[in-house]
Amino acid sequence: MTLTANTDKVTLSLIKGDVMSGMIEVNGKRSFVRSRVLAKGCEIEHEACGLLIRKYTDDLNDVGLTDLGSESYKTGGRSGTEFLLDEQQSTFLITLMRNSKQVVKFKKLLTIEFFQQRERLAISSAMQSDIHRIAVRDDGKQIYFQKTDVIKQFVDYATEQGSRSAAKYYCTLAKMENNALFFFEQKYKNLREVLTIKQLMQVSTADDVIEKALKEGMEKEMPYKDIYKLAKERVISFADIIGVSPILQLTQETKT
Repeated sequence: MTLTANTDKVTLSLIKGDVMSGMIEVNGKRSFVRSRVLAKGCEIEHEACGLLIRKYTDDLNDVGLTDLGSESYKTGGRSGTEFLLDEQQSTFLITLMRNSKQVVKFKKLLTIEFFQQRERLAISSAMQSDIHRIAVRDDGKQIYFQKTDVIKQFVDYATEQGSRSAAKYYCTLAKMENNALFFFEQKYKNLREVLTIKQLMQVSTADDVIEKALKEGMEKEMPYKDIYKLAKERVISFADIIGVSPILQLTQETKT
């Protein structure tokens, strides 16, 4: 099968030197790469890549840890189907392609990224089973629930002062706290599940800082917007003392 070279230079935006961003995704414990990402990395047309996948579907299912997955997509007014290939499937598929310089380069990057992803998942799994970390996390949940009760009081307080969107403070305060304490390149369903013991302790302290700032502001009958500013200033001051830390990166979003 002849694979058509992709002349769309947007594919090059995925590759920066020897670092490729947004290649690997995780669903549960399964790491995979999307066929559109694979096609761009190898500089071939996605349609040609899809034809190759359909032709060798049985073989891909044989070598994969699970059967080949697929999803519909729509971008730029065009829709289609993309395939989700695990490490074994993507490696096998690339061996079926013409061994161009770009294909070799992409295969190397993909191999490195899958290896790094396995390390991340191993670290995450070890963290989840660490009894000391679990104890710290559970203690932190109690402080979080206390803060949530105070936020509820603050929401009622802001509403009485005329706020029409006071309920958003649950999300706003959490986002403010996370942005002050951490830097990360992806979204997490539950951020606290990937934090280290040290980071969990820092979050618990920040929760306490926010709780006390809200209580103090309400006791002094400050305007609700000023109370939020007070809480933010104190959390940022705390972050300045302990330093901002990175979050364990499990996966990157590649959906368009």
